[in-house]
Amino acid sequence: MALDFGGTKLSAAIAAVGERHWRTYKQIPSPPNADANWDFNTMISLADELLGGKTPVAIGVSFGGPVGAQDGIVFLSHHVPGWENIPLREWLERRFGVPVVVDNDANVAALGEWRFGAGKGCRSLLYVTVSTGIGGGWVLDGRIYHGADSLAGEIGHMTVQPGGPVCTCGRHGCLEAVAAGPAVARSAWERLIAEPQVGGILRQLVSGDVGAVTAQHVSQAAEAGDKLAQEVLEEAARALGFGIGCAIALMNPERVVVGGGLAKSGERYFEAVRVAVQANVLPGMRVEIVPAALGDDAPLWGAVALAEGLVTTPFTDPERW
Repeated sequence: MALDFGGTKLSAAIAAVGERHWRTYKQIPSPPNADANWDFNTMISLADELLGGKTPVAIGVSFGGPVGAQDGIVFLSHHVPGWENIPLREWLERRFGVPVVVDNDANVAALGEWRFGAGKGCRSLLYVTVSTGIGGGWVLDGRIYHGADSLAGEIGHMTVQPGGPVCTCGRHGCLEAVAAGPAVARSAWERLIAEPQVGGILRQLVSGDVGAVTAQHVSQAAEAGDKLAQEVLEEAARALGFGIGCAIALMNPERVVVGGGLAKSGERYFEAVRVAVQANVLPGMRVEIVPAALGDDAPLWGAVALAEGLVTTPFTDPERW
């Protein structure tokens, strides 16, 4: 069983060992007032529904925030309150009675893309997810690289604009604060207010309510030719490219896979990212930036890979998945 605790949604799925399709799958959005208690209890109900009385062989978990992977403790969530120092692995093992492994969502998605998606065949891979926040995960020689404090890959909290907008982590000018979905929406809103004669397509998408603009609206308007939306999106793409370039300069990965909601913004967005990356690395360094192949399911498939690593013997019991 694969579970994904996201900042705005919860997802669960079941796959048989060795299979590459879902036996069953369900996703539900989180309400604006969700907290850790709501997340956990709702996920348990979701898992029970999918299992239908059967028992999983193992459970892999993707969590949207810093995690101590060795002991499965969630340090915190930047988007959902109440998750500070929660022993999620222990809670799930007690509830289901099977082995559980928990890791950060970007790490898990990185493993999913390396094992099943756009990173197949690579020895070193950086995965970057750009959505409500920005996260990153490293896979080196087939293993997630966690770092000394299980916090490796936090590219979203690399400072790219000193003194810039405040980030969810409390610091200023983090990549997440200038290039994630909320930052794109904020930048578009500010420009629409300051420049009432531009952004016609974007204004139409929100029926004139500029306060309702989201990153998805900006992406749609940019694709339709709205110049203001294109400029806002490209500015965010350049910031992302700067951050990825710094990571490439340090670690020189074979490939960089970009996923998340903003990664669906089209080739124009990716080209702006690539140009910014190229300007921020040494000559001769690889700049292979590709979109994620598994889409929103990358964390779930990575969770499957984690769970499969816990399975040492085949199971034929019909009451177990």
